[in-house]
Amino acid sequence: MESRIDGKRSSSSSSHLLQKIRDFCRSIVEDLSYGRSPVIYINRFRNYCTDTSGNCYCNHDSIKGVEVLTLQQECHARRLDILLRVLLIVQQLLQENRHGSKRDIYYMHTSVFREQSTVERAINDICIILQCSRHNLNVVSVAKGLVMGWLRFSEADMMYNCLNHPDTAHSIPVHVEDVKDIISVADYILVVEKESVFQRLADDCFCKTNRCIVITGRGYPDIPTRRFLRLLIEKLHLPVFCLVDCDPYGFDILTTYRFGSLQMAYDAKIMRLPEIQWLGVFPSDAETYGVPQQCLLPMTVKDRSKTEAILNRCYLQRIVPQWRLKLQLLLESGVKFEIEALSVHSLTFLSKEYLPSKIQGLLAECPLQVEV
Repeated sequence: MESRIDGKRSSSSSSHLLQKIRDFCRSIVEDLSYGRSPVIYINRFRNYCTDTSGNCYCNHDSIKGVEVLTLQQECHARRLDILLRVLLIVQQLLQENRHGSKRDIYYMHTSVFREQSTVERAINDICIILQCSRHNLNVVSVAKGLVMGWLRFSEADMMYNCLNHPDTAHSIPVHVEDVKDIISVADYILVVEKESVFQRLADDCFCKTNRCIVITGRGYPDIPTRRFLRLLIEKLHLPVFCLVDCDPYGFDILTTYRFGSLQMAYDAKIMRLPEIQWLGVFPSDAETYGVPQQCLLPMTVKDRSKTEAILNRCYLQRIVPQWRLKLQLLLESGVKFEIEALSVHSLTFLSKEYLPSKIQGLLAECPLQVEV
């Protein structure tokens, strides 16, 4: 029995997915009933390779390999057991038109799953087998992202009106597919890495002064935050800027927004945000903005190892070579620093000086330039 996909994923209806689940399970049962060992083929995707010449032709939809699961191997048998258990829960969610989180699923069979990462892996495998995105399975992530600014939208029966109080934070909706009636008078969208910076901007009434939308994923962005940002870009056609720490983890968060995550490379086509522009913080900003030596932190061995690994991603050289040069400079400098280091001048330096000057420069250059 084979289960293959061709790289094309659609937003299938629940009934269509339920039929695919029935077909998949029927094939396994038929193989077992005839004494055959089921063979499951799961395509593997990567959103980059390690050819740093810039001459590769990686495609975010291309299959990079096929994993074969059989009952002959004990680890494969356990993995198939977990996959089928999760698939049964997904089937129930779809049939009842209900939603559940990964954590909900984990607690339904804790003794079997043992840890949540096994559930995560099974969900990704199911998405690949059924040729769909995770939200199509009615499996939702608990949204941790926040939004504020010149924006109004509705989700189901709830209205989110940020226009009257643009510097008040609102949680990003979990069910992004239900978001509609989006209205905005903003000039741009600003994505910031972490909540502390988001709160700094809220305290400084940044949105009220600058007429923008500010979003944070509170570190590595979850799926609802990325999907919500994707929706705003599609509906509002605004330039998007991203502000992250000057360290390898901040840069990795930036590339997660821009190019998608490796774990969900099968869905990179709809999760990536090619419109996003890197606003800072750059390694050169330490000298440009007079960040004192005591605010610069030495890069650890782990920092260096992570930076070197990121530098090997082909999309940096092929699509954003200027980003790669800045990351290389970070490695060579041997020091890193956080966004908050700019507050050494004053608490309002970030919102009153740094961000307005950076954004004004980018808007003047080419506000809607996109490198695909």
